Amino acid sequence: MGRTSGEDRSRVLNSELSTPGTPPRGHLAPACLATAICFTGVYLTHDSFAGLAIVMLLFSFFWNAALPQFEAITLNHLGNEIHRYSRIRLWGSVGFIATAVLIGVLIQSLGVNIVPPVLLGLFIVLWLNSLTVPEKTAAHRQLEREPFRRVLLQPHVLALFVICFLMQASHGPYFAFFSIYLEEIGYSRSLIGVLWGLGVMAEVGIFLLVPRWLLRFGARSLMRVTLLLTTLRWLLIGGFAAKLPLLLFAQTLHAFSFGVYHAVSIYLIHHFFKGPHQGRGQALYSSLSFGAGGALGSLAAGYLWSGLGPEGTYYLGAGLSAMGLLAVRWLPL
Repeated sequence: MGRTSGEDRSRVLNSELSTPGTPPRGHLAPACLATAICFTGVYLTHDSFAGLAIVMLLFSFFWNAALPQFEAITLNHLGNEIHRYSRIRLWGSVGFIATAVLIGVLIQSLGVNIVPPVLLGLFIVLWLNSLTVPEKTAAHRQLEREPFRRVLLQPHVLALFVICFLMQASHGPYFAFFSIYLEEIGYSRSLIGVLWGLGVMAEVGIFLLVPRWLLRFGARSLMRVTLLLTTLRWLLIGGFAAKLPLLLFAQTLHAFSFGVYHAVSIYLIHHFFKGPHQGRGQALYSSLSFGAGGALGSLAAGYLWSGLGPEGTYYLGAGLSAMGLLAVRWLPL
């Protein structure tokens, strides 16, 4: 498709947005502050499993309340150019790489006990930064203020959530057992670390290209390609992990199984959920995909690993991502 069709697609997906406005401040800063305060409980409960579990539950509650607000605020500030979201999100991946390297150096020099204070410091900095974030959102027409349940039950919205759940469930064997699997095959821990890093680097690179691709190919086509390449990735890891060139190629596909997938999903969530529903839409996306999908996928992988073996478990993951292709036809352009 050419430039004209890309501009037309952008106009269709964003035509419902009107002039930005500035509503009262939301709950972003309080949620970030509560996250930091809850995390301090780690110092009081580190020797108690039950106490630590409660602290992590409270921490997760406020942390997962803050994240969707960051997404919604970012997208609202982008206005009619929400396809550029990925160019902002790539800095999250860069931050992950920098933090992983820094914490690795600190652990080697000072021991593992340095991790909690570093994380607490990051949460405090995040809270201070949230105080400076102008929570400007877009003013929407009355038509967009329809009941949340009605928005949620639309076929294209349900289709997206089904895709998101299946996609993250398919990642279960990867997140839970990838390192263990490769170490059993004979890879060194340092090489395993490089393979993880390769996936994140590929993710950063693809975030630069997604804005252009969204305008040229559309969300539905990108999601279809993403599901196909994710399926290929799990088949390669399951059947050919011992062959390093194929494994390296499979890791570069993280650019699609997370990078393109996440950028397209955020793009569609912002399009489907308008006005006061945006934060709830982002929260549902996070909880149903990374939360429920990731948790159930990892749990199932744990039960199936010894019975089906690594190959069979990854093939099952490939089947889950392939099932998502059945729902793609319901997505808008």
